[in-house]
Parts: sequence; structure tokens; C-alpha cells
Amino acid sequence: MAFHKVDYTKENGLPVVLTTVDKLVQWGRSNSLWAVSYGLACCAIEMMAAGGGRYDFDRFGTIFRASVKHSEVMIIAGTLTKKHAEFTRRLYDAMPEPKWVISMGSCANTGGMFNTYSTVQGVDRIIPVDIYLPGCAPRPETLQYALMILQKKIRRQKPNRSQKPKRLV
Repeated sequence: MAFHKVDYTKENGLPVVLTTVDKLVQWGRSNSLWAVSYGLACCAIEMMAAGGGRYDFDRFGTIFRASVKHSEVMIIAGTLTKKHAEFTRRLYDAMPEPKWVISMGSCANTGGMFNTYSTVQGVDRIIPVDIYLPGCAPRPETLQYALMILQKKIRRQKPNRSQKPKRLV
């Protein structure tokens, strides 16, 4: 009969992790973000590059989905027109709770250089935005950093939906 004696005092303590259920739920939620790819303009090329093998979003647990019913993160990349705004709002409403939005690029954030009658001057006028990515067009590394910031934000939130409602501009 073999005895396996492990001296935990030499191995820096016991192999036990103590945490709360809330933190465990949020950790799991933050590491399995499914993003709906919603490319509207040139920023979408950078978003597609971010999904490629060079940047490999899969290692963060971020998988691009074509269905909003299975997605919890909406990445809006590019110029949003007023003609498309109602459709964007409908897609956002179809996403399950909890959901987050990343606005990617200057055109999505503020309308960019298109201060015209047909351009929405910021996605946050249509749907609440959690993270803004500046730049024209932001690099895939920037989107990667934004997802890491979103993961930190999710880990700090409570898993129950007692959060205050997000504000529109």
C-alpha cells in the first residue's frame, strides 16, 4: 500500500481556493464572452483581423457569433446611419441579459467626420455603450485591450441584475 504524503507547508499552503459564488459566476462570465460581429464600415476590417489567428480572441474566451440571441457583447464597428439605427436598437433588444456594448472607432463614438443629416452622432444615442474605442480605425490590439477592460468590469459587477440601468446620451 502506497502512502502519498504531501507536506503542504512546504508547497506554499493548502490546495484550497476560497471564493464566493458571485465572484466565481462573474469570473466564468467574463472569460466566455460571445460577441456579435456588427461591422458597419472600415473599422469592421480591423475587427475581422482581430478574430484571425494572429490576435486569436479565442484564448480570451471571446468567440464571434452571427446570432444576437447567443451573444452578450455587441461590437459596433463603423459609422452608424440613421436608417440603420432602428435595426441596431432591435438587435440590441434581442440580446439576452446581461449584455455589453463596445463602440469601436471615431465614427461609432461621435459620428467622426460625417456630421451629416444621415449619420448618428454617436452610438450611445441609440444604445448604452460600456467601452469606447478611439481611433480611425482602431487596431486589433486596441480591441483586444478593450475586451480585457470589459472582462475586468464584468468581474467587478454583481451577478444579479440589481445594477443601475445604463444611461443613454
